[in-house]
Amino acid sequence: MTGILILLFLAAWGWHTARIVKTSTHMLQLNAYRTERYWNWVVSHTSKAFPAQSFLPFLSFLPLIFGNETAALTAGTLIFALLAYFTAEEQEKKKLVFTSRVKRLLVTTGVLFAVTALLGIIFGTGLESSIGWFLLLMAGSSVLTYFYTLAANVINWPVEKQISQYYYHDAEKIIKQMNNLEVIGVTGSYGKTSTKHILETVLSSEFNVLMTPESYNTKMGVTKTIRTMLKPYHNIFIAEMGAKQEYDIQDISELVHQKYGILTAIGEQHLETFKTLDNIKKTKFELIETLPHEGTAFLNKDDQNIMSYQQRNQCRTMYYGIDSVDLHYRAADISYSSKGSEFTVYKYDGTSVKIQTKLLGRHNIYNILAAIAMASEKGISFEKIARSVKQVAPVEHRLELKKSSGNITIVDDSFNSNPVGSRMALEVLGQMPEYKMLVTPGMIELGEKEYELNKRFAEYAADVCDFVILVGKKQTEPMQQGLADKGYPKNQYYVAENLQDALQKMNEQAVQKSVVLLENDLPDTFNE
Repeated sequence: MTGILILLFLAAWGWHTARIVKTSTHMLQLNAYRTERYWNWVVSHTSKAFPAQSFLPFLSFLPLIFGNETAALTAGTLIFALLAYFTAEEQEKKKLVFTSRVKRLLVTTGVLFAVTALLGIIFGTGLESSIGWFLLLMAGSSVLTYFYTLAANVINWPVEKQISQYYYHDAEKIIKQMNNLEVIGVTGSYGKTSTKHILETVLSSEFNVLMTPESYNTKMGVTKTIRTMLKPYHNIFIAEMGAKQEYDIQDISELVHQKYGILTAIGEQHLETFKTLDNIKKTKFELIETLPHEGTAFLNKDDQNIMSYQQRNQCRTMYYGIDSVDLHYRAADISYSSKGSEFTVYKYDGTSVKIQTKLLGRHNIYNILAAIAMASEKGISFEKIARSVKQVAPVEHRLELKKSSGNITIVDDSFNSNPVGSRMALEVLGQMPEYKMLVTPGMIELGEKEYELNKRFAEYAADVCDFVILVGKKQTEPMQQGLADKGYPKNQYYVAENLQDALQKMNEQAVQKSVVLLENDLPDTFNE
C-alpha cells in the first residue's frame, strides 16, 4: 500500500513541479540564459519564485505527528495535485521557445529532480528511516525549483559553450567562402532595427539582400542567420548588431567582417550592464573601429554622443543629419501628416530628391537618411531609392499606426522604449489633432538613472497628453512623481495593475476620436 501511495505522490509532485519548471525555464530564456541576470530576477521577484502556496505541501507533515504515514502521503498527494490543477498560468507576451538548448536544459533539470526523488525514496523507506525524509525532500525541491533550473544551467554551460563555438566557426567558414559578399553592419542604442528594414527594402531594388530577421542581433543570432539563411546568390548581408556589454559588437564584427558600418544613435540604454555612457560609446564604435581601411562609416552627425567620441579608424566617413553643418546627406523641408512624412534629401554632389514615407517621427527621418546614404553610395539612383522608400511599411511595434475599432487610432511604439525614442514618440502624438492618450509602463534597464529618466518622461507626457495610463503600480512610481511635480490633474491619469486593466481603461476613456500611444511593453520578467 505504501508503495502505491508513493507512486501517486510522485505523480502529483511531478505534475506540479513540471509546471514550475516550465515557468523558471521561461524566465531563464528571457534573461538570455545568463546566470547573473537570472539570479538578479529571482532575488527581485521572490514572491513569484517562491509564492506562498508553494509551501502548502509541508502541511502533509502534520499527520506524522500522530505517526500516520499513510495519511501524510495521501495529504501530500492531494495538495500537489490540487496545486497543479488550480494554479493558473499567467498570460505570456513572449512564450517559451522549445529550442535545442531548452530541451537539453530540461533533461538536466529532470535528472536533478530524479536524483532528488531517488534519494527521498532511499532515505524515506529504509529500515531505520521515516517517510518524513521523503516528504521533506519532495516538498523542498518543489519550493526550490528556480534553483534547480539555475543549477542545470550552470552544469550545462561548458557543453553549451562548445556547441556555440562550433556553430560560430561554421558560420565563419561560410562567410569566408563568399568572396563577393559585402556585409553592412548596423548598430545604435535605438533605430538600428528600423534602419535595417528600410535599408533592406531599398537595396533589394538592385541586389540580392539578406538581413538578420526580427531581433537576431546577438553573436549567436547572427551566427544562426548565416548558417541557416545565407545563400551563395546573396550579394549583400545586413547584420544588425546589438550589445548589452563591452565587446558584444566586436565579437559579431570579427565574424562577419563588415565593409560598411551604420551607427544610428548612442543613448542611455542598458546602463545596468554598461554602467556608464562612455562604455556605451566605446562599444557602439566597435562597429566603426573594426571596419577595413577601404570600408565606409555612416554616422548620424546630429547625435551629440556619436560626435563626442574620438574615432580612431581613419576610414572613409559619411555624415548624415538634419541640423548639423557639413553633411554629406541632409534632410530638409520636413512635414508630417496622418499619412506619414515628407522631406527632401540633399546630397553632397548637389543633387536632391523628394521623399514620401508612411513612417512617422523625426527619428525615422534619420533612419531613412542612413539607408538613403548607404544605397546611394552603392550606386542606386535617387529616383529608384525614392520609389523604394515610399513602399516601406512601418516596422512592427515601432511607431506603427494602427486603426482600431470605434474611436481609437493606435500608435504602437511598444518595442523596447528608450529616453530619446520615447520623447520623439510623444512629439508624434503631440502633432495629432485628436484626443491624446498615453499607455506605458515606463522604461527599464537604465541603471541608476532609471528613476530620473522615467520621471522626466512623465513630465514630457504631461505637456502633450490629455490622459495618461500607467501600467504597474510599483514600476511607474517615478512617472507618478513626474506627473505630480508637473501638477497634472489626478483625474487625468490612471495607474493600471497590468496591461489588460490598462486597455480596458483606454476603451472606457475613448468617448471621442482618440489617438493612443502605446509606449513600451515590458517582457514577462517585469510582471508585478
